[in-house]
Amino acid sequence: MLSLAARRLFLLVPNLVLLTFVVFAGMISWLGSPSTIMLGQDASPAAVRELDARYGFDQPVAVQYVRWIAAAAQGDLGRSVSTQQPVASMLSPAIPVTLELGLACILLALLVSLLANSIATGARIVQPLISAISVVGVTIPNFMLGAVLIYLFSVRLRWLPTTGWSPWSAGIGTHLMHMIMPVLTLSSFYACSFGLVYRAEYRATARLLFVRAARAKGLSETRVSYRHVLPNAVLPVITYAGLSLGQLVGGAVVTETIFSMPGIGRLLVSSVGSYDYPVILALTLLILVGVALANLGADLLYARVNPQVRV
Repeated sequence: MLSLAARRLFLLVPNLVLLTFVVFAGMISWLGSPSTIMLGQDASPAAVRELDARYGFDQPVAVQYVRWIAAAAQGDLGRSVSTQQPVASMLSPAIPVTLELGLACILLALLVSLLANSIATGARIVQPLISAISVVGVTIPNFMLGAVLIYLFSVRLRWLPTTGWSPWSAGIGTHLMHMIMPVLTLSSFYACSFGLVYRAEYRATARLLFVRAARAKGLSETRVSYRHVLPNAVLPVITYAGLSLGQLVGGAVVTETIFSMPGIGRLLVSSVGSYDYPVILALTLLILVGVALANLGADLLYARVNPQVRV
């Protein structure tokens, strides 16, 4: 297991370097010189050249990238162009919000999908209902579902706050009340898509020879299901969950914007709107590292469940 983790980490570093360099070079070609952004479009060419020379923006892209990644490795992510605050101080309060939202979304999606579809495989009468809910959950957009939840639970029933975010220090109940609708909005797609993958694999696994042999030995259907079928049917769900983490970031951007949550997604939207070059680069680096580490965790979990991967 440790050797597998070491190999994955060894491959992770060059991939991150390549991806961050591509993003860095693309950002410079897209946004142009950071000096123009700092001074404004009406700045004189002489002032832009002076600022470029002062901060090294006139150097080759590779040199700028090495200088930026070396500073980022030491925790220096630069200063925001729009607010002049250190980028690290802007990220520190936003990371826990998005991290909590993403973890709650994945855990709820896995729990609901496995539980609901395990019940559906044993009770055929509810299979059409769960299938219909899964199809609707996969197709409905996040922003539409969020708007429906706000209208239903905030406007009509007045059970939950409309938007905003409350820290844990304000009280557990208040915090959870603000988290219910964002978590439901973000996790609905993943719960339904995980369920479709799990049920298809469950049906395929249930027809394999070793499952038929377990039934022939006289084992109960419950024991066959939870001891033999489920551990094998859940493997593609783990893989799919790891591959969905990049898409989860995009869903978090929409969800945090709808519910006005001060997370990474909302900060990314505001920084792109203001062409805040250092903040966009820092957020891109953070998202790439987070998705890569999450995929590494999914690989190790898959190897833990499936011993063949460790060979």
